[in-house]
Amino acid sequence: MTPGGLALDEIDRGFLRALVQDATLSAGELGRRFGLSQPAAWRRLKRLTDAGAIRTRRVVVDRETLGFGVTVFLGVKLATKGRVSLEDFERAVTAIPEVQWVQHILGVYDYRLRVVARDLADFERVLRRRIMTLPGLGQVDANVLLSEERRPGPLG
Repeated sequence: MTPGGLALDEIDRGFLRALVQDATLSAGELGRRFGLSQPAAWRRLKRLTDAGAIRTRRVVVDRETLGFGVTVFLGVKLATKGRVSLEDFERAVTAIPEVQWVQHILGVYDYRLRVVARDLADFERVLRRRIMTLPGLGQVDANVLLSEERRPGPLG
């Protein structure tokens, strides 16, 4: 049983590992891979989804193929902290299309952002025109991503 209380057997774990690698797999394909009928595989997927083990299926696009060659992680510290300033900041930052992730964190910074841009000049434009004008913004530190290795996590 998992810490959340959901009992997973080897087939459930196999389903999750397979879906982490390829979220487009159908119940029929999963059933063939794990020796189950399509309806039995579908019932397992539904149980895993209903229990919250599968929240969503996503497509991962190749940013470089789409022309976004630069990824920058920003550490953001707000100038003032309060419920209103957090909500204003979050509302404004999530409206910026180049910001892929907004993570409210505990530590030196209040937020961590993942920002994509076509190149460094494009990132500078996004930084100056959009990010530096966000409400409540204080300190911003940037780290440019040089390389990335995808690690599937505990099920992969």
